[in-house]
Amino acid sequence: MTTVPTPQSSRPGDLSPEEFRAAAHAAVDWIADYLEHPERVPVRSRARPGDVTSALPASPPKHGEPLADMMADFERIILPGITHWNHPSFFAYFANSSTYPGILGELLTAGLNANAMMWITSPAATELEQVTLDWLRQLMGLQDGWFGQITDTASVSTFYALAAAREALGLDIRARGMAARHDLPTLRVYCSEHAHSSIDKAVIALGLGHDNLIKIPADEHFRMRPEALREAIATDLALGHLPMAVVPCIGTTSTTSVDPVPEIVRIAKEFDCWVHVDTAYAGPAAIVPELRYLLDGVEGADSMVVNPHKWLFTPVDCSVLYTKRPDALRQAFALLPEYLVTKDQDQVVNLMDYGIQLGRRFRALKLWMVLRAFGADGLAERIRFHCELARDFAGMVHFEGGWELTAPVPLSLVCFRYAPAHASEDAIASMNAAIMERVNAEGRAYLSHTKLNGKYTLRLAIGNIRTDRSHIEQVWSELRAAATAVAG
Repeated sequence: MTTVPTPQSSRPGDLSPEEFRAAAHAAVDWIADYLEHPERVPVRSRARPGDVTSALPASPPKHGEPLADMMADFERIILPGITHWNHPSFFAYFANSSTYPGILGELLTAGLNANAMMWITSPAATELEQVTLDWLRQLMGLQDGWFGQITDTASVSTFYALAAAREALGLDIRARGMAARHDLPTLRVYCSEHAHSSIDKAVIALGLGHDNLIKIPADEHFRMRPEALREAIATDLALGHLPMAVVPCIGTTSTTSVDPVPEIVRIAKEFDCWVHVDTAYAGPAAIVPELRYLLDGVEGADSMVVNPHKWLFTPVDCSVLYTKRPDALRQAFALLPEYLVTKDQDQVVNLMDYGIQLGRRFRALKLWMVLRAFGADGLAERIRFHCELARDFAGMVHFEGGWELTAPVPLSLVCFRYAPAHASEDAIASMNAAIMERVNAEGRAYLSHTKLNGKYTLRLAIGNIRTDRSHIEQVWSELRAAATAVAG
């Protein structure tokens, strides 16, 4: 029996290009208006648990629905449940922002839908990633010899780095594993007591055991103490443990303190430890010529992570792992089944060999467009301005009675608190928690907190490309008003 081909027009397929064009134009207009007028939305979502779920149908639609209806529901249902990281008064955690060139890159990436797992599956994706990351290396003032790849977050970048560190020990863990091996000593990793929790998670996920992450005490400026690191490593060696890696921070999460990397590297190398530098937040600051000293000592490290999606105006997600020992990284993860064999595999870089993921998003495109759109001078100017704003805010706090700075301000984060005379630590903690909640609930700014030496501390992090002095002055006014209300 002869099969009659179905006419092209009646075949099921995508929506019409005309419908897409109309919806896409409307979406781009919405984005531009949203970024131009951020004050129309509260920074922190006011949604309560279950609000979004209850507003959505419990079952998927039987028939397709118009894109225009979805855009309407986006504003009606989704938007109220969004905390606006793109808002210039988002000061919590590490403030970030997406920019027009980065958004354009994301749009094109989605349109291409390239899977950059191997060179052959999209040569431009692999080669653009290598070139773009070499540009970033140059912008930060690093020497040649760094191999870079883009991951989603610093958590994954750090996991990869510590996996490479474990492989570099030559203990055949890749083949034999770690379980029931009497020949395998306890492996130890060292970091500051103020290091990010992603290091803890990497140690757990790699099967090293959380107890084997040794937190090194910090000095009065919240920097890892090198002499305490040396003592911890020496003690572990005496107990028969094997020091595997040291993770110094340039820009810790709570305070953006900078560990003394040159001295830490020297100590680590005495004991043959891998050094992975966590500079996820602060790395882009080295683009500013007068801040390039921040990366002093990094050249002696084995790997480092920097997140363009934090302070380099690139949409989430975009983390960069650099290493000087790509052979160890590749040995930790490379696996080549027959269905992935290609004739050119010995002549090219296949980025699937350097991590656990096979499929890889084309993240380099948005970073490339951001670097080109602003250039070295434009990026440095914006980062420098954020540091100036932080110093301005720190000055406001310093000269206001009843308030105090709780940490140095090396970059664009200010740690501070309301601390009226004679108030107990418990009372100060309660007041500052109430102050933060009042300000956040108003919806015009959003801050977060930490604890430093057991003391409740507010954090104001500046990193949004649209933040200016008016936003700093507004949040300071709201903080003082909240303190007056809380103090009664």
